[in-house]
Amino acid sequence: MAEAKQLFKEFKIQSVSEFFRRNAAMLGYTGKIRSLTTVIHEAVTNSLDACEEAGILPYVRVEIEELGREHYRVVVEDNGPGIPEKYITHVFGKMLAGTKAHRNIQSRGQQGIGISGAVMFAQITSGKATRVITSTGNDEIIEAWVKIDVDKNEGKIVRKEKHPNPRGWRGTRIELEVKNVRYVRSKQGVYWYLKLTAIANPHAHIELIEPDGKLIVFPRSSDEVPEPPVEMKPHPRGVLTDDVYRMARKTRRNTVKRFLIGEFSRISDKKVDELIEYIAALRLIKTVQDKTVQEQLYEKLAKGNVKAVLRSFKGYTKVVRQVAKMMEKPPEKLTWQEAEEIVEAFRYMKFLAPPTHGLRPIGEENIEKGLKGILKPEFVTAVTRPPKVYSGGIPFQVEVGLAYGGEIQSGFELFRYANRVPLLFDAGSCVTTLAARSIDWKRYKIDDPERAPLVLMINVISVHVPYTGTGKQSIANVEEIYNEIRLAIMDAARRLQTYLSGKHRKMAQVRRKKTFEKYVPEIARALSILTGEPEEKIREYFMAFIESHFAAKEGVSENA
Repeated sequence: MAEAKQLFKEFKIQSVSEFFRRNAAMLGYTGKIRSLTTVIHEAVTNSLDACEEAGILPYVRVEIEELGREHYRVVVEDNGPGIPEKYITHVFGKMLAGTKAHRNIQSRGQQGIGISGAVMFAQITSGKATRVITSTGNDEIIEAWVKIDVDKNEGKIVRKEKHPNPRGWRGTRIELEVKNVRYVRSKQGVYWYLKLTAIANPHAHIELIEPDGKLIVFPRSSDEVPEPPVEMKPHPRGVLTDDVYRMARKTRRNTVKRFLIGEFSRISDKKVDELIEYIAALRLIKTVQDKTVQEQLYEKLAKGNVKAVLRSFKGYTKVVRQVAKMMEKPPEKLTWQEAEEIVEAFRYMKFLAPPTHGLRPIGEENIEKGLKGILKPEFVTAVTRPPKVYSGGIPFQVEVGLAYGGEIQSGFELFRYANRVPLLFDAGSCVTTLAARSIDWKRYKIDDPERAPLVLMINVISVHVPYTGTGKQSIANVEEIYNEIRLAIMDAARRLQTYLSGKHRKMAQVRRKKTFEKYVPEIARALSILTGEPEEKIREYFMAFIESHFAAKEGVSENA
């Protein structure tokens, strides 16, 4: 007993902030280049989300000032809705807090860690507070210096000033001082991240001031603000027992039946009646002692023969009435076992696919605008696949853009995105990479993809992107997502194949035309001797004939 007490003297409850302070690598703060990119990513992501939810065309300005060796001041400013004063410490100083983490909604940030993680990283590398300047467009501008109390997982304002706002400025500006990071113009650095962000967000105007003072502008190529995402109710096939149990204790509905209809998608009065029968059938099957018979009944249930299963038991109506009575009791009195029965019955029932009105793809037209505006290719196409579901009930959608030639450098490039956010790291294990590698590009007239001037862009959108880690840089290899990416790539590749086939035909026609034109002077000279006609007149005739012949062929080819 004495030994146990001695051991537990060191027992300590660790806060979320303390955990991530010790495990910053889990948030993407690994390596000097990646860490700086992650800071920018978190701030820019917040800016874009805030602007879009407020219906504002985003203007984002990023400035990186070198203060010393591997020591920078990072400034990110936007024209968003601003942050009310009382929420400043929550936004920048509290882990797992935010406006999106608790909602079933598509957004760039999903965990409520992002910007507070960046504040914490700045704090542990430089010891400095993060300066926040914000206004909602009212009469005053709030200037606050924020630090995180890692023991309490709380933000603290160490200094605050208020300034008049005569021009009605609205937006947010944050300044972080970070050390042990490095600015490099690499494909994992800040410049590349912002370039890819501009491609996937053609409605955003993004500016970057590099440490040497150079200004880089990625102008917007679309004046349409994407519609804000809509919160979606969870689908019955995508929930766990704990979800149902916890939701039942938070709902304002007065019965379990009303709770199920009101809090889940694809559940109606008729579906609840069906659910009652399935729960009753499962209760009765579990009373069967013979395992073989039991398995046969489960198979029948899986095929939807619930009424046949019920009729195989005497007195089944009594059990059905018991379950129906359960549906009329207050949701907060739902037991764990009853929640478990509901979820188990969901697995056997058939539901319509979840609604997809909450998904917000970039759109084929905007993908093409983004690729044209930044890459200047000779050919571009985009494919947006219809929405699908994974894990039985989580909606997702895949988009692909393909750009070829023009100002694109030789060498295949894959641009990976999740909810419009560029993924620059951990590419090897990402489902987008695996799907892109599985394509036989030779079938589409790309003989050597590694040398072709080809860019493939893949965007996966969902209310819950299945990331492989908290760094949010790689998407898990989910079969449904993998298959959709492949289908989208092949669709876009067929369009490229058609374009390249036409281009090759035109090049062949040009070569043939030049061959004919090469012999016209000699033929004209010979015919002039034989017929007595002027050599110039004969040459003009043949040149006009060749021109009309190939023009007609080109017209036929284009119509085909």
